Amino acid sequence: MTTVLPITDLQACCSPVTREVMDAGAAATLSRALKALADPARLRLLSMVSAHVDGEACVCDLTEPLGLSQPTVSHHLKVLVDAGFLTRSKRGTWAYYRLVPGALDQVAGLLANP
Repeated sequence: MTTVLPITDLQACCSPVTREVMDAGAAATLSRALKALADPARLRLLSMVSAHVDGEACVCDLTEPLGLSQPTVSHHLKVLVDAGFLTRSKRGTWAYYRLVPGALDQVAGLLANP
């Protein structure tokens, strides 16, 4: 299983791609974060969570619109949480997800031109 570093670790290890040559470790870290985003279901989940009322969504609200089974949706959400793009809070039997403020901005900044 691949270890995914939280998105907050990206700023510490990586400078924007176009400003200097990226070393192998920084490239691997950025690659893991991008890999977490490089799935259509995960991108849709990020947009669904951020567009949901109050910017927070229950897994129960995400399964049907995405058209995937609940275990599959939960897996994708876990990948996004582990990568630092979403936070998770448990309420009763349901988990609620929220976009980490600035997480996508950090990735965009790493790819941006100077």
